[in-house]
Amino acid sequence: MKTKPKLSFWQIWNMSFGFLGIQFGFALQNANVSRIFETLGAKIDDIPILWIAAPVTGLIIQPIIGHASDKTWCKLGRRRPYFLAGAILASIALFVMPNSPSLWIAAGMLWMMDASINISMEPFRAFVGDMLPSEQRTAGFAMQSFFIGTGAVIASLLPYMMTNWLGISNTAPEGEIPPSVKFSFYIGAVVFISAVAWTVFSSKEYSPEELKEFDDHKEDICEADDIKNKKEQINKSLKLGAVFSILGILLSIVFYFIKVEQEVYILSFGLLIFGILELISGIMQKNNIKSGFISVFNDLNSMPKTMGQLAIVQFFSWFALFAMWIYTTAGVTEHIYGTTDTTSALYNEGANWVGVCFGVYNGFAAVFAFMLIWLAKKTSRKTTHSISLIIGGLSLISIFFIKNPNMLLIPFVGIGLTWASILAMPYAILTGSLPSNKMGIYMGIFNFFIVIPQILAASILGFLVKSVFKEDAIYALVLGGISLIIAAVLVGFVKDEN
Repeated sequence: MKTKPKLSFWQIWNMSFGFLGIQFGFALQNANVSRIFETLGAKIDDIPILWIAAPVTGLIIQPIIGHASDKTWCKLGRRRPYFLAGAILASIALFVMPNSPSLWIAAGMLWMMDASINISMEPFRAFVGDMLPSEQRTAGFAMQSFFIGTGAVIASLLPYMMTNWLGISNTAPEGEIPPSVKFSFYIGAVVFISAVAWTVFSSKEYSPEELKEFDDHKEDICEADDIKNKKEQINKSLKLGAVFSILGILLSIVFYFIKVEQEVYILSFGLLIFGILELISGIMQKNNIKSGFISVFNDLNSMPKTMGQLAIVQFFSWFALFAMWIYTTAGVTEHIYGTTDTTSALYNEGANWVGVCFGVYNGFAAVFAFMLIWLAKKTSRKTTHSISLIIGGLSLISIFFIKNPNMLLIPFVGIGLTWASILAMPYAILTGSLPSNKMGIYMGIFNFFIVIPQILAASILGFLVKSVFKEDAIYALVLGGISLIIAAVLVGFVKDEN
């Protein structure tokens, strides 16, 4: 067996450069979509349910793309065809999104944009596992974090720069998106396709045959055509299907009798749908039907131990991030600027400052990305990640006590460290535990534990903000901070393999 050769700094640079464009799209989405929704008439407690398009799309798209890219080999390679296809679709969505004439068209564009970004993004994670030896994978994911931070800081600041540097209007008549936001999305579309094209045409890939020759190659020992394993998989799918279906039904009944908001049913219906899908998977296998659908559920049910441990960490980490993304604008404009009027100059000033804060955390994430490599070598990947999550949790909670907008920059520096670590450390830990022939599909399945907490957040945060927090969105950020601290504790239980 051969050792996978180390790549040079510039080779790692080129293979990661596409993330600059991907994060341009994500940053524009994260910093401005709540603003677009509110401008088009969304109420504060409607925002989470409108955002649900993003995580649901990722839940569906990423395992499909991961499974497909594991099986693909053509002139452009294994992962790169998906980079390019997603970039083209996402760039189109970025042009259309700020011109949406109504709220529901904007929500549909969010769905399309997130699906397209996921098509590009998911194979990038597997790309690092394919191309880099174990000792370079932390550096590979850190390089992705650098480009994510760099792309996001520029994209988050674009509306602010358009207004304050170029004099482009930051306000518009009621129901219209300000020109500063529109031009920012147009620039984002061009950057997205250009950066991804750079990676596609400047990088090479190992063929499936070449990957098998390397000494870090792991075959999945749990193949579906193994008779004993197949029987176990059928039983597991049927049992899990029954448990989740019953739980979903019982929870729906409870919600009905206590008269919760309609969006809360997303939680119980989600459990029921997952249970039904598990039952379908078990029944299909019992009837000797083979499909990619069955492969996804079998791999989910038999995921490596390290992946299962990291899944819980990811759950609490991404619940916090989703709370931050959808409620920072509302929380800051009301709690610090004292306004909820989306047509006012004060509201738009606050919304732009949120863009600046998001730019700060992304900018510091780019800087901290390389510091994390050093810290992980001095301590461990687990210790590094735990420290980063604690700092992020305390930073989110501290926003509640801030009254001066300029002081907001301090907690967002801490959030930058957390963001850099979330983008690098879980993947660096995870990759060593995955079979090489299923790197793509397991990366896609790992995304479930990013998406599920976001769906949960979308189903209950609106209810909590309206009914428990009395429409004071700042408490959603405090809840996010607590969630990050829980994630930090759970990191200690993760087994890190090379």
